[in-house]
Amino acid sequence: MSDQRRVRPARETSSERSSRSQSIKVRRTFSEDAERDRKNNFIVQGSLLAVASIVVRIIGMVYRVPLTAIIGDEGNGYYTSAYSIYTLLLILSSFSMPTAVSRIVSANLVNGQYKNTHRVIKAACFYATVVGFLMFSALWFGSDFISEVFLKKPFCRYALRALAPTVWIMAYLGILRGYFQGTGNMVPTAISQILEQILNAIISILAATILFKRGETANLIYQSESYTTAFGAAGGAIGTGAGALTALLFFLVLYSSKSREMKKRMRADNGEVDSYRRLGLLLAGTMLPILISSTVYNISSVIDDAIFGNIMTYLGHAEKIVSQWGVFGEYHILFNIPVALANALSSSLIPSLTRAVAAHDRKNTVLRVRYSIRFTMLVAIPSAVGLCALADPICRMLFPGKNVELLIMLTRIGAIAVVFYSQSTITNAILQGLGHLSSPLKHALVSLILHIICLIALLFTGMGIYAVVLSNILFAFLMCFMNNIAIKRHVRFRQEIREIYLLPIIAAAFMGIVAFANSTVITMMLPEAERYTRIGSAIAVLPSVCVAVVVYFGLLIKMRAFTEEDLDNMPLGGRLKRFI
Repeated sequence: MSDQRRVRPARETSSERSSRSQSIKVRRTFSEDAERDRKNNFIVQGSLLAVASIVVRIIGMVYRVPLTAIIGDEGNGYYTSAYSIYTLLLILSSFSMPTAVSRIVSANLVNGQYKNTHRVIKAACFYATVVGFLMFSALWFGSDFISEVFLKKPFCRYALRALAPTVWIMAYLGILRGYFQGTGNMVPTAISQILEQILNAIISILAATILFKRGETANLIYQSESYTTAFGAAGGAIGTGAGALTALLFFLVLYSSKSREMKKRMRADNGEVDSYRRLGLLLAGTMLPILISSTVYNISSVIDDAIFGNIMTYLGHAEKIVSQWGVFGEYHILFNIPVALANALSSSLIPSLTRAVAAHDRKNTVLRVRYSIRFTMLVAIPSAVGLCALADPICRMLFPGKNVELLIMLTRIGAIAVVFYSQSTITNAILQGLGHLSSPLKHALVSLILHIICLIALLFTGMGIYAVVLSNILFAFLMCFMNNIAIKRHVRFRQEIREIYLLPIIAAAFMGIVAFANSTVITMMLPEAERYTRIGSAIAVLPSVCVAVVVYFGLLIKMRAFTEEDLDNMPLGGRLKRFI
């Protein structure tokens, strides 16, 4: 027998067992806390960006009130048309940049590839320089052709030229926003958006006022009545560039403050460094599907403008084109505020969803998809109902004028588009985050073709601007329908119809009835001379909105629409849980 003996481990004492158990418990607690933090981060960050986006939209709505008062419906028509063209070129130059850069940066940081992250930023800057210059040139030198031939609004050229430099500025701004979003930090984007919109509001009103007066002189010289509104619209467009430049300077300062930390991490990175050619191809491969799908998704407003102008001219109603399109622009301001939540949540969702997919974490992938759709619908559904119920006082409060009755009808009819556009936006982001970049493109193409057919048919029936609103609703609905089918196929999860749609619809319906009744009673109590003025409408709207919020969330709580898990994943959900 060998002299070697097997050494048995010493038997643990009760105190050692207790200490080891406590240590395991602490580690498990820390692990659960970290997992919960990761799970909640995209909702918290998305909510932060959503709050900023809603603040931005509110500022945008507030400053558009005096701007519209200065330039009128005609000037607003020029501004809206120019902004649609600007948005299309912005998509080509920089709209896909934040999403693409955030996806690549997020994946690189997970793997500790800091050198490649820095190289991606440099490659993106080269792209922004080339494409930004091309888009600037197209908008500046092509303004005459676009305004006269394409839009049938010759005086729109001044607003188009005023927006041309902004396209180039936004190309660089998109890179920096994408970088910080890829790190999981939405705070810089939120702050920059607010700064951008504040400067936009101030400069827009000042420039519109100054240029409107200059237009009066031009009217006398050239014997026309359109230079005042055209110059005023250009002044509003100048404010957009001033805001974008402010946001870019903010990001440059912030990025420079992070340079020392970035260089330190790059020195510690011993991984393989990709060539600029490979990174450029990766960036292009990531951007191209997003760019094409975003272009198709957003080009509908430009196509609508062109089709509307040409068919109305053919039908002999050319004098209505600019003013009716201006009213449509006012409707879009109201419509876009609640849609801001979906846009903000989608920006936060893509990096976190990309990380979950890359880690093959099905549980967190499904969780992010489920809660992003649910939180979007929790806001979009009551927003649509409230916009419909309070359309009259809201429109009279914000945009009183000769066409306010048309605006009220457009708002009531088009309120449902808030739900469809919000969900199509968030489902587009989900499919992109899952890596299925071509799906939104295919769905947008099909929706766009059917949308154009519907628009042309409705315009020839004499529906005018109503045809544009109805065809836009069809477009967004088709996108929602096809996106949801694709998500169900790729993620293999079943949406909770009751929690996501049914309960919010029931609560929103009661909320809408209460809000409408409340505003009607308040209006009837006012002196007859004040009932339909801006002040009287504000008196009817503000209490009605407060009552509507209380009724909506009160009914959701009463119907037990929230589980403990829902509240744990909801921003400020802990406080709401204790309240319940």
